Amino acid sequence: MMNPNLKAIYLARLERTAKALTQNRMEARVVASREELVEIVRGMMPKGASVATGGSATLEETGINALLQSGDYDFYFRGRTDEAGQPVDVYRAAFSCDWYLASANAITEDGRLYNVDGNSNRVAALCYGPKHVIIIAGCNKIVRDIAEAEERVRSIAAPANCVRLGLQNPCTVTGRCADCRSATRVCCDTVIHGFQRDPDRIKVFLLPEELGF
Repeated sequence: MMNPNLKAIYLARLERTAKALTQNRMEARVVASREELVEIVRGMMPKGASVATGGSATLEETGINALLQSGDYDFYFRGRTDEAGQPVDVYRAAFSCDWYLASANAITEDGRLYNVDGNSNRVAALCYGPKHVIIIAGCNKIVRDIAEAEERVRSIAAPANCVRLGLQNPCTVTGRCADCRSATRVCCDTVIHGFQRDPDRIKVFLLPEELGF
């Protein structure tokens, strides 16, 4: 459990970030707990809606993946097969889904989402395709600016994701991005979401605890 004094500081930072995201026309709010988050998301997405996700430890930790796997949704999970038992290209299917859920590699206090991908299926879907996008992030993802966001990816998010995926990239050994030329590099394309032309398509939920990496 987080120290209450530290939590108060994080809450102030989250509220400041949520306000900045809202000014950039992304609907944003601070959520008190994982349980509250699940109920909010459940109430937002109608049963039967088509849903896809980006690979995310945060979605697993918060119970969102369990919600999507409940059978209430047409969930395009990785490894899904069709009626003939053939693999479904869930990356491309995501573009026509009603909802797309993911976390962010970093979120700046001035209201920008910062994401870096290897295959780029996640950043592409965040930019265009799904009718609704939900971003869920813990307080550990909040940074001051783009420079700090980049540093966070190079020193935390990218190496940790390489370990999670069992990739033998240099950062799994050194704990820091080496700007490698590995075939399995996970940081190929960077996308920054700022002011949005489509208001409230992107909805951001921030939690006062550390989630994902």
